[in-house]
Amino acid sequence: MTNPIATEWNENAGSHTKIAYAGLALRDIVSKELDPYFQISYNDYLSQVEDFLGNQSILTLPEIILLEVDEQGECFDLIERLKGNPLFSGLIIVLLSLSNDKSLKQDAMRLKVHDFYIYPFSISDLRERLNFLVKFKLIKPRLLEISKEVDIKYSMPAGKRFMDLFISGLMILFLSPVMLAVVIAIKLGSKGPVIYKSKRVGTGYKIFDFYKFRSMRTDADKMLVELSTQNQYANEDGGTKAAFVKIKDDPRVTKLGKFLRNSSLDELPQLFNILLGDMSLVGNRPLPVYEAEMLTSNEWSMRFLGPAGLTGLWQITKRGKADMSERERKKLDNFYAQNYSFWLDWKILIRTVPAVFQKEKV
Repeated sequence: MTNPIATEWNENAGSHTKIAYAGLALRDIVSKELDPYFQISYNDYLSQVEDFLGNQSILTLPEIILLEVDEQGECFDLIERLKGNPLFSGLIIVLLSLSNDKSLKQDAMRLKVHDFYIYPFSISDLRERLNFLVKFKLIKPRLLEISKEVDIKYSMPAGKRFMDLFISGLMILFLSPVMLAVVIAIKLGSKGPVIYKSKRVGTGYKIFDFYKFRSMRTDADKMLVELSTQNQYANEDGGTKAAFVKIKDDPRVTKLGKFLRNSSLDELPQLFNILLGDMSLVGNRPLPVYEAEMLTSNEWSMRFLGPAGLTGLWQITKRGKADMSERERKKLDNFYAQNYSFWLDWKILIRTVPAVFQKEKV
């Protein structure tokens, strides 16, 4: 078993946090590590934890519900009842499972539980995750609020903004025939909108509408939950989540979409994001909201204190290669946020051109 990592924040954050636990199979394992750091009320069965919650007031409710997944799936029925009760709807819910059955994880994702761990897992990682979830809920419950509370405000340098406007304006002008051809091809190839618009998190946790040419089926977002639980597509990481979600040989991508992605033509609408000031030509890639929520800890929040960009360090360093780990990407993002400059931006832009046409798929 992994020894706990002793940090001031990790040791003290959960000392006043109350947890309601239900289950017997993993209780002894969990209690050895969590008891010194949390106030835990143990219950043998799901019905007992439901009765326990029913006897609490607003002032005595636990912050976290920690449930072992049962074979009958009754824990999911309990979660639905809890979420339907306004008094319990804001509770943090984390599931622990002895089974690697993909349908269980799929049910958990459908119910939007806060995390799902498959045994064996690191108890110290679970402890730090619970501390983080409580901190995120109490101090920074929404990314919109986080954007107002960050300690360091990013201000776009005048020279960088001028470069963004000048280059993106020229590119839109000269590439307009190419963009028109892509629009026609998408319209003829499949039904649905030409532009895919999604919420992304950029500089200072600012949320904005992110534009791309549609390269996927129109039901792609709905398919993501199912694909993430299938062994040939999911990351097998012992129940923990990866921050950067990539699906190899993604079946949601259309035939035209594969060409657009491999040629990076699907990224062209982001030139308008740059004109609007949501992004810069060079910076850290803006992330989907559900991914950004995983990167609000002190270790990784630095990446959001630099500009959001169309291209960046990790895209030109190991773009599309299998050995680019999630941690390497985050470290490169943090490095850029702390060290970006006019000349570094130009070096990245120059190296982006060959990176776009390399053989490896992104």
